[in-house]
Amino acid sequence: MLIVRILCAVALTGCSAAPGAPDQHQGAGSTASAAAPQITISVPDGATAVPLDTVLRVTATKGTLISVHVAPSGAADGRSRVAVSGTLNAARQTWTAGRTFSPTTLYTVQVTAASPAGQRTTTHTRFTTLTPSRANRALLGPLDGQVVGVGMPVTLRFDHPVTDRVAVEKRLTVTTTPNVEGSWGWIRDPHTGQERIDWRPATYWPTGTKVTITAALSGVDTGGERYLPRDISTTFTIGTARITRVDLSMHQLTLTENGRILRTIPVSGGGPNTPTHNGTMVAMDKAADIRMNSETVGLGDAYDMNVKWAVHLTTSGTYLHAAPWNASRIGKTNASHGCIGLTTDDARWLYDRTQPGDIFITTGSTGPAVDIGNGLGDWNLPYPKWKQRSAMPTS
Repeated sequence: MLIVRILCAVALTGCSAAPGAPDQHQGAGSTASAAAPQITISVPDGATAVPLDTVLRVTATKGTLISVHVAPSGAADGRSRVAVSGTLNAARQTWTAGRTFSPTTLYTVQVTAASPAGQRTTTHTRFTTLTPSRANRALLGPLDGQVVGVGMPVTLRFDHPVTDRVAVEKRLTVTTTPNVEGSWGWIRDPHTGQERIDWRPATYWPTGTKVTITAALSGVDTGGERYLPRDISTTFTIGTARITRVDLSMHQLTLTENGRILRTIPVSGGGPNTPTHNGTMVAMDKAADIRMNSETVGLGDAYDMNVKWAVHLTTSGTYLHAAPWNASRIGKTNASHGCIGLTTDDARWLYDRTQPGDIFITTGSTGPAVDIGNGLGDWNLPYPKWKQRSAMPTS
């Protein structure tokens, strides 16, 4: 339960009741004495189906507010049903909630105010919030506690399109240590149709940066009365600066760590009819053994096989992986269906050193540039253009 407590400046004794004077209680059907402060709560006691964006206000007359507690009552899951914080005006007579309510939740508001003479009034109100007929859900990444590469953006993915982007974006907070400049940007994956908002720095993350994302989304209407049910947050750390450059005109790959070249490896990229994407891709995940079926990427029955040491680069199906069946062409020509193939030993070596968020920059292909929504392609936009994708670009 979040507690908002207001203390008198300097002279704390001014907040106390007079010695021996009992507190006055104001509630349904009760009347406080004339000298006692009066408390007004904007949501009536016993109200039901209260809209989630209702602005709760508490006001004191003939006195000042001492404490305001607004919390879910009997909530089974504290993560999905959140306490409500707020701010007090300079005169300490009005408290205003600063966020939306959680859906389908019983809230209890308990307030104490004191008069200049020290008399106190305490009152409470209970009300139940709206149960939405439609919902949206959001998934936040990277995972809490994860260590990721210098190219990993923050991602917030939605089950349904967001039409009120400002309502969502203004509830998102990014904290970095050390301070790193960056911006939110809205994206839709051209292959899955899934909408998301990413936060990326102006340049690649500095190694060792600690990042915390807080998304206070419980009760936020994403548009058309489709509400988000809960707050979510994550904290992750930036690991080794690892950048892999793939030159498909030279059929080779060069891996650097913290600016130092570790190895140059022969590769084979996509052939003339299925060229590999050019541009900057980010390792999404990896698998030591994965089944690849051409039908899932619109290539008919061209292949159906298990592939080893695969690093996932795009949602359209680009991987970097072992390709022993193509050994005679590796380092000499591009002949794959769009993936980047290596010998089994080289693929295992690279796989072992790759973490989600590592950068892969491909040049020399006859293929198009990778779309920014195809995987984690945020880096294919210059930072000034990336910032324009924010719903609040000046904030």
